[in-house]
Formats: sequence, structure tokens, C-alpha cells
Amino acid sequence: MFILLGMPVVQIIIFGFALTNEVKNSKIAILDPSKDAATTSLIAQMEASRYFEVDQVIHSAEEIEPIFKKGKIKLAVIFPANFNEDLQHFNKAQVQLIADASDPNVANTLTNYATAVIMDYQNRITSDRKLPYTINTEMRMLYNPELKGAYNFVPGVMAMVLLLVCTMMTAITIVREKEMGTMEIMLVSPMKPFRIVIAKAVPYLLLSSVNIASILLLSVFVLDVPINGSLVLLVFESLLFTLVSLALGLLISSKAESQQTAMFISLVALFLPTVMLSGFMFPVENMPLPLRTVSNIVPAKWYYSIVKSVMIKGIGLHAVWKETLILMGMLVFFLGLAIKNFKIRLA
Repeated sequence: MFILLGMPVVQIIIFGFALTNEVKNSKIAILDPSKDAATTSLIAQMEASRYFEVDQVIHSAEEIEPIFKKGKIKLAVIFPANFNEDLQHFNKAQVQLIADASDPNVANTLTNYATAVIMDYQNRITSDRKLPYTINTEMRMLYNPELKGAYNFVPGVMAMVLLLVCTMMTAITIVREKEMGTMEIMLVSPMKPFRIVIAKAVPYLLLSSVNIASILLLSVFVLDVPINGSLVLLVFESLLFTLVSLALGLLISSKAESQQTAMFISLVALFLPTVMLSGFMFPVENMPLPLRTVSNIVPAKWYYSIVKSVMIKGIGLHAVWKETLILMGMLVFFLGLAIKNFKIRLA
């Protein structure tokens, strides 16, 4: 009954709000040394749209890359020092748009939105003039100047593969022992539940290590996606995420009564949130507040952010420590619940 009646409701809500190509409420930074009437009006027009939210007003070009690396903004708008004077005296001026192209689709969309707002402002102020004003936009794409799609989907595929494979394979392992009757032998042995649970996770940790190595090798040598940050940090974060996935699979395994149930929970309850709510396919900031809140409990969201930061942007642990601590907390929580729910009696 839950599958027949509940799943359509959940899917229509998630798909209805998450499946959109629009990019809304994106945080941007403004560098405006001129602070004249023209730039003030243009900034106000950008902020009045539903696409942009001015998050930071910076005062020098040196501040741009650090805030991009921290992931605080998606776009920076740079005005020259004499923007209004250039418009009045030469009938033309220039605006520079710098976008975070680690997600090329979002970068393209934001620059198109910003260009459209600038063109609308240009048309508005030149409506009654014989010599029209011209505002040229210069675009710069950080981290992915060629706008390769692989820069975005490689971190997302890593998160999806590791979570689903580790969770699904581990979820059925204890349930299989119950169905085959071998769990009784383990329960009467001197082994404690903690050791049984850990022993079930170790083989899949080793297999996941092979998966991590193969994905990284294919990404670098086949897809030409560079590892700009620390390889050691990237591998550590991948193993940490793998452990979180294994702990989640063990928790499902300890609660499920059959392999079919364990596999169903692993596929349906994890695949949909991983794809929709991790930021891999669709920007989380576009979603309503309830879905943004739910996305915080999806482990893939934090791992996806870490991989993009380390692999694509080349930043270190100082910028991803919060996401790392969240994954560590999830590991302790899921593993603790799995051990607590492990039944030492079958009847």
C-alpha cells in the first residue's frame, strides 16, 4: 500500500519542485569601484529579478577567487571605475561576468540571465536617444573554461556509484544470512555483534577502494578531468563517504526482513534523493525550503560538494572541514544505529 499510494505522492513532489532548468536566487558578488547612478541602477535591477541575490559587495579583484573557492557565490559582476563616464562620453561601457564553471550548465544559465538583465537596462536608457548606449559583457569561466560537462558529472557519478553500490550490497548481506540460516551459527559463536557488523562491511570497503581508483583513473586519463587538489585528501574523503554508505547499508540490513525489502529500500529510498537532492542534477538553492532542508540529510550532497571543491577547484581541507565533520557525524550515527538494531536473537 505504501508503494502503491505513497510513492507517487513523494515522486510528484520531488520531481515537481526539483526537476527544473531554471536557476533562481543564485548568490552573486558585486565589485563596483565607481558607485555611480548607472551602476547602482543596474545592480538594483539585477537584484530585483528572481534570478540573483547580491550576497557580497567586494572592494578588490583579489577577493574574487577566495569567495569562489569557498562556494559562497556562483557569479561575480565587475564594473570598471568609470562606468557612467564611459557611457556618457563614449556611449559605451563594459561589464565583466565571472562564473563558477565547475557546473557548466549553471554557469551558462547565470551568464545568460545577467546578460539579459544588462541588455534590458541598456534598451531602457537608450529608448529616447539618437546615439544608443552600448554595454558590452566580457565573460570569464573559472575552473572549467571549456565548459566540459565531465567536470560536473564525474563528482556526481562518484557520489551516486559509491552510495548505491556500497549501500545496496551491504544492505542484503545480513538479511541473506538470516534467510540462509547461517546467522544462527554466528549468533552462538563468541563473536560480538559489533565484530559481525564490521566484518560484513570490510569486503565491500575493499571493493569500493577499487571502484574509487578506477573512477579517478578513468576521469583523469579518459575524460581529461584534472585532480587540481590533494589526491590524498580526495581519497580520504572518498573512503570516508564509502564508510558512511556501508554504515547506512548495515542499518538497512539490520532492520529489513528480506533481501527484496533491503534492495527496495536501498534503490528507491536512496537513488531518488541522491540524484535529485544532492545538487548533482539540479541546484539545491532552486528548491523550496522543505526540500533544501531534507537535502541536508543526504550524504551524497556533502560528498559531491567536497569532490568538486578538492578535485575541480583545487582547495584543501580548510575549505571542506565542515562537510567532512558532517560525514563523520553521519558515520558514527548510522553505525551506532546499525549495531544497536542488530538482533542477537532471531526469534
